[in-house]
Amino acid sequence: MSSPTSTAPSVTPRRAALTDPGYQAFVILRTGFTVAPILFGLDKFTNLLVDWPRYLAPWIDDIVPGSAQAAMYAVGVIEIVAGLVVATVPRFGGWLVAGWLAGIIVNLLSIPGYYDVALRDFGLLLGAVALARLAQRYHRKRPSH
Repeated sequence: MSSPTSTAPSVTPRRAALTDPGYQAFVILRTGFTVAPILFGLDKFTNLLVDWPRYLAPWIDDIVPGSAQAAMYAVGVIEIVAGLVVATVPRFGGWLVAGWLAGIIVNLLSIPGYYDVALRDFGLLLGAVALARLAQRYHRKRPSH
């Protein structure tokens, strides 16, 4: 009679990383904070989702050159760049998005009637901080191919 042998395949480092709940959270946040800023940034040029200039506080519109729509073009470029930074360097991109969201929150808190949106963006800011922290944890532990 032969001795029992283990025939279970060994778990690869990539598979082990993909089953780690922390790494899964990192991938979810990285994907979301890559795609959303890029899509919202692109929409600043078309206003398909919403009339973006109405979200610009009057005091900010008074200090930036040009029209509110021109300011939204600049915002769009910044958001697209932020999404690309998250995609390529999430340890820094998470903090960049968090800082950008802090600025958006200040802007929204100075417009009566937009406090609910500011609160939502605060939740997004917390998610961006969580992304930055998880990226710090996993930046050297990329799964091998």
